[in-house]
Amino acid sequence: MGIEPGAAYGEPVTWRPVTPRIGLGRLLVGSAILTASVYVAAGLVPGVALDRPGAAVVVAVVVAVLNVVVPPVVAALRLPFTVAAGFLAVLFLDAALLLLAAELLPDWISVRSFGDALLAAIVIAAVAVVLGVLFGTNDDDEYSLRVSQRIARRRGGATRTAVPGVIFLEIDGLSITVLQLALRSGSAPNLARWIAEEGYRLVEWETDLSSQTGASQAGILLGSNDDIPAFRWVEKASGRLVSCSSPPDCAEIERRRSTGRGLLAGGGASRGNLLSGDADEVILTVSRMDAEKRSNPGYRAFLANGFNVTRTLVLFVWEVLLEWTAAARQRRRDVRPRGHRGGVYPVLRAAMCVFVRDLIVFGVLSDMMRGRPAVYATFSSYDEVAHHSGLERADTMEALRKLDEQFGRIERARRYAARPYHLVVLSDHGQTQGATFRQRNGYGLDDLVERSLSGGAVTGLEGGDEQHAVLAHAGREAAGRREAKRPKNDVSGRDVVVLGSGNLGLVYLMDEPRRLTAEEIETRHPGLLPSLCEHPHVGWLLVRSAADGAMVHGPRGRRRLTDDRVDGEDPLAPFPPNAARHLRRTDGFEHVADIMVGSFYDPDLDEGCAFEELISFHGGLGGPQTRPFILHPPALGGPEEPIVGAVAVHELLSGWVRDQQSGAAPQRDAPSLAEVE
Repeated sequence: MGIEPGAAYGEPVTWRPVTPRIGLGRLLVGSAILTASVYVAAGLVPGVALDRPGAAVVVAVVVAVLNVVVPPVVAALRLPFTVAAGFLAVLFLDAALLLLAAELLPDWISVRSFGDALLAAIVIAAVAVVLGVLFGTNDDDEYSLRVSQRIARRRGGATRTAVPGVIFLEIDGLSITVLQLALRSGSAPNLARWIAEEGYRLVEWETDLSSQTGASQAGILLGSNDDIPAFRWVEKASGRLVSCSSPPDCAEIERRRSTGRGLLAGGGASRGNLLSGDADEVILTVSRMDAEKRSNPGYRAFLANGFNVTRTLVLFVWEVLLEWTAAARQRRRDVRPRGHRGGVYPVLRAAMCVFVRDLIVFGVLSDMMRGRPAVYATFSSYDEVAHHSGLERADTMEALRKLDEQFGRIERARRYAARPYHLVVLSDHGQTQGATFRQRNGYGLDDLVERSLSGGAVTGLEGGDEQHAVLAHAGREAAGRREAKRPKNDVSGRDVVVLGSGNLGLVYLMDEPRRLTAEEIETRHPGLLPSLCEHPHVGWLLVRSAADGAMVHGPRGRRRLTDDRVDGEDPLAPFPPNAARHLRRTDGFEHVADIMVGSFYDPDLDEGCAFEELISFHGGLGGPQTRPFILHPPALGGPEEPIVGAVAVHELLSGWVRDQQSGAAPQRDAPSLAEVE
């Protein structure tokens, strides 16, 4: 195969990708499972019948051949359907193939109607997945056989080179503390093996104040996250609400900060991110919705494999059942804190944990076979489940285990790639757990602000999740239409706007198109600051004093950030040592709120409370939400100093990409004060 991605520099550089071959044993087992699935489907679906002994074997062979030939041809036609339409089209195509098999084999199988064929195709897929697990050929073997190797055969347009590339795999919302638990408990066996056998190094880094994906990915992918105070914020001069869940807003965020030299510039690919990092190719990238157009080739490639569609549908339904079961178990055991898990959430969870995940993995594998120099892919399933289930609950850790399984697939596919690859796993932030502000008090932060005002109506908006932005984006792609007007983005006529971003609250007093000083707030609303400061579930307030500059107020004291003078008890004492530094930076943002509100943090219980309805949260300060990680191979070298802020992560990762392209020797044993043993 040539050199491994971690081979030493200075040695002869060659790269000979392995030519994939389907093993006879695996082929026989796969054929046996498909045959058994056809038998079961014929027994369960009344309109499908096998008319001869051994008919299931013949039908299985014919269906397998048709599935290899027909879906890629249909996908190559560039039909004007996208994700949802394409998904349904290929699902119906599977049913049509079964009908075609019945036409070709009239003496072997009979299918009464299209509906029977559709139901039988779904049953065949479901039974195949179950039998694969029971007989040890499991989903991983099937995926390698039908997806990874098939992609490797179609290397059209690939640039074969010995220059290593870098694949960045982001686990959204995973703190280093939870990762360490997963490594110990067996929930991340592939990552544990990389550490034990390949010498991977685990390094902690510290987020900025806005510990959420919008700010972190702006820093990591673009090299700048200035003036992103939260997941949502208000630009008071224009009366406009900006949100990291809005494609136009993400596009504007990227436009303002891009220099054309992002992490993925020069041929890279963005998969499942809020921002593109100046990538040439994107899938499920919110800031580049318009670039993906109606008929994205990445979606077509995924849908070209009929197995992807039926497998995804089966696993999607299974994930919904898992969520219903886990939610019922929490209620029965009265687990606390317990989040809202009804409504459409089970469907959203299944979409993130199955469809979006698999589409992104497929994109990464395709990028490897093409030989792209850098790929950045975000996986949000852990973050999604943790928000509602809790940080370390059984179904949360299972979501993490499934991601680890995907990373193992990507690792094994490296030998088929057009170039050697380094794999780097990282997170953009962590999460902290605790009952929400509303659960603790029976009212929200917006209600507290409103009852403390001297007149004026309050508009309260929760922050929303970045993964839902990706799903909404996929939905717009699926519908093939432009985004409708965003509701609530014009707040120019509001008196007060209160926003929640995890345990970070933002209070905008819309009296003036500028930030009000603390003195002006006290004059106009004398009860507001005291009510917020004295609340038992508020830890600190950031305001700007005309006399003293940036000030942090707490329940029993305050801290002046210009010289760090403390009167009474330091409100930042329970928080990390760099808390003042982060607040000082945020205070300098043009669009910082009149009042920035941080929830309390109890270091003994390691909990705080969100101002939105998520029991595990991120966005502010306190606990593991500010403690993400980077897991990297030793060949890339480590940081020399602690990594503070997403821009510092960008500098490290960009250096790794540049070193690979230039052939520069990495600093193999560079010391890291933040390295975690």
